[in-house]
Amino acid sequence: MNAPTTVENEHMNRIARRASVLVGAVALVIGIVPRALHAQQPPMPRPAVGNPLGLPVTPAANQDFEPISSNVKVFGAIYSAESCSYDAGRGVIVVPNRGVPQNVQANDAFVSFINHDGSVHTARWIGVQSPADRARSTPALVLNEPYGSDISHGMLYVADRDGGTSQSDPSVAVIRRFDMETGSPAGQTSLPGVDWINDIAVAEDGTVYATRTGSFGDAPDATTWQLWKIAPDGTVSPFVQGAPLFQPNGVALDPQGNIVVVNIGDDAVLTFSPSGQLLKTEHAAQAGNDGLVIMPDGTKYVSSVRYGGISRIPPGGSAELIARNIPSAASMCYDAGANQLVIPMNANNGLAFVPLGR
Repeated sequence: MNAPTTVENEHMNRIARRASVLVGAVALVIGIVPRALHAQQPPMPRPAVGNPLGLPVTPAANQDFEPISSNVKVFGAIYSAESCSYDAGRGVIVVPNRGVPQNVQANDAFVSFINHDGSVHTARWIGVQSPADRARSTPALVLNEPYGSDISHGMLYVADRDGGTSQSDPSVAVIRRFDMETGSPAGQTSLPGVDWINDIAVAEDGTVYATRTGSFGDAPDATTWQLWKIAPDGTVSPFVQGAPLFQPNGVALDPQGNIVVVNIGDDAVLTFSPSGQLLKTEHAAQAGNDGLVIMPDGTKYVSSVRYGGISRIPPGGSAELIARNIPSAASMCYDAGANQLVIPMNANNGLAFVPLGR
């Protein structure tokens, strides 16, 4: 084949330049149109919540929904869960899932409903939308990296955090509230100067007690081991700081309204009065503890995130192990409908179930 002439080369170059301009114009239009359509979308009236398993996954405008057939069992829906609570009204276990970390994708967390047998009731109840859709909701739905949780008087309380998207973006602890009937955000309280909260317990009057585990390492700073108090009016104040707290984690209220805390740093189970006085020190069968459940008769169950055991401490008695070797046994809850302990397993992306018998 003969080489192209100078004229032919110039002709082909003009065609290439015109094609390049046309492609650029088309790309510009393609890029602008979705953004224009996106900007014109009206805000959602309120955050939608997910359906139980069935179709459609997200609620239909006409409310049509068909549940999954009764002969199908599904297990899963848990991703990096740290805590759980029991919803007596629905008879389900409520599990906040952390999703991916803040420095990967903000506002990625979600809440699942799990049945007594571990099967999935609702894969994503709160957090069925994408992060972008959540931001356009009214009110905006934010759930970043939830840790501890509790349900009280029809409200789900979650220990979350803002920030932490990069090394230059400071993390700030936030207690978020969600209406258990609708899933809608119902307010939040920030804890200035606190990077994150591990576990929470909510008193009858709405007071929230929150643990800050604080620093670890060869020379940990004991002043960072804290128990915080958030009053119903939103006032935030330190409740206990330093020893006998030793990297505090799980927190719960006993039948008398006292505040009980377990440490990761040792095996202590500490009971404080509402005024902050240390009333009693008990000991779990293992150290490295995370979860705490207190029964109406005062029996305490403690989970060790480091050593995998579940301790039972009867009133006035010594601790005994009732379960062993549960990987990353985190902040458990009591499933009253099935009389069992439910233990999230963090990075294992699952739940462990321990029946308590009669």
